[in-house]
Amino acid sequence: MPAKKKTEQKNSESLFLKVAVTGTAGSGKTTVCNHLKELGLSVISADVLAREAVTQGSEAYKKIVEYFGKDVLAHDGALNRSTLRRIVFRDATARKKLEQFVHPEIIRRMKLEMVQVARDGEPIVVVEVPLLFEFGLENLFDVTINVSAPHALKVKRLMERDNVSCDDAEALLKVQMSDQEKNKRAEAVIENNHSIEHMLSSVDILYDNFFKKYLKKIKSA
Repeated sequence: MPAKKKTEQKNSESLFLKVAVTGTAGSGKTTVCNHLKELGLSVISADVLAREAVTQGSEAYKKIVEYFGKDVLAHDGALNRSTLRRIVFRDATARKKLEQFVHPEIIRRMKLEMVQVARDGEPIVVVEVPLLFEFGLENLFDVTINVSAPHALKVKRLMERDNVSCDDAEALLKVQMSDQEKNKRAEAVIENNHSIEHMLSSVDILYDNFFKKYLKKIKSA
């Protein structure tokens, strides 16, 4: 009987599909993930994980304050993400330090949440991973999707979203892998070069042609 349970667990794990959604800053990957969540899939948000990783008192928080100083703190003692973002946009050394402090914790939390989704019996998990290829994390996933958008549109979105200058937005995009390279590495590409509605219709098509078929496969297995 124990052997049978072990076999059933192994089969269940092999049917658990891990999907990564990536894209350069401002590409629209969060919008894609939110829509997939609306369609009923379990989604892990990179932004939520990042915020959890630097909560007051955490190891990452302490390292950031020690390295960058108290100028990166808001009045309530929490990290001022906008201030920190402006610093690392233009300082490559500072950006790498921040990544060293934060990314290991984000990845740890991401793996734990993926395990929890599987334990909850969900057949698919979608994870938003901004620096998927840059950090060599693609091997953690079965399928990778890149959200691609025109450079000018990404710059405009970053300026509006993060309240930064055009130069700062350009500096951030410059240090990330290009859309062309990410498109080559990804199994699927969602083009975000028209309206939001047009992009979401592409997500719907991907859901119908891939995710829905996979869910049917699971039910018949």
